[in-house]
Formats: sequence, structure tokens, C-alpha cells
Amino acid sequence: MSSDFPDMTLDAENLFREETYTDQKIGTIRIMTPVTLEGEVDNSRAQQYLGQTQVMTPAGALPLTFELAASNLKEAIELFAQGAKEAMERTMEELREMRRQQASSIVVPGQEGMGGNKIQMP
Repeated sequence: MSSDFPDMTLDAENLFREETYTDQKIGTIRIMTPVTLEGEVDNSRAQQYLGQTQVMTPAGALPLTFELAASNLKEAIELFAQGAKEAMERTMEELREMRRQQASSIVVPGQEGMGGNKIQMP
């Protein structure tokens, strides 16, 4: 097998069973329950609660996934709106930063270290 391919081996020490809950309108809550290699609940690790939703933008649907600091489904539901808001704010900031980086990488003729044509006009 070629070494050009990534290692696709499952991590047997980090397995989770996934349960999904949705209101079929706003979003989804995924409960990730840690399990052993035999499929039994692994009480030495905590459950994880993840929220998922999408926001419509002029460019299309923007998926958001975020952790919920909950210990049960009721708490996860209560934390969902705030988690979605914070995920949206982080995503918008990341998009603004990407735009800033793109704007600062514009190639200007005659700029040093840019390769390509070395012809300079007087």
C-alpha cells in the first residue's frame, strides 16, 4: 500500500456511541457516549454533547458545530441557543481574518520575493 494515503485505522481506545436528537427545525444535539472495545459504556470518560445547526448566508448554508458543556440532554437543550450564537460569532471572526489575510497577500508588481517576472519598469 502506498505511503501517500493517510492512516485510516480507528482508534480503539477512543470509541463513542452516538445518539442524535433533533427538533427538525433549528438543529441537532449529538450525545457521544464513550464505549469500550466491547461496546460497553466506559464510565472512566465523560459523555460529550455537541450542537449542530446551519445559518443561511448570501453564499449558502453555513454549518455550525459546537460543544455544549452539559451533563444531560435537558441542559444541552438549554445551552443550545447560546452555543450556536457563540459558534456563529467565532465563525464570522474567522471569516474576517481569512479576508484580511487574503487582502494582505495581493501581489504587487515589483514586490521583492514574489518570483515570476523580474522585469521592472523605470
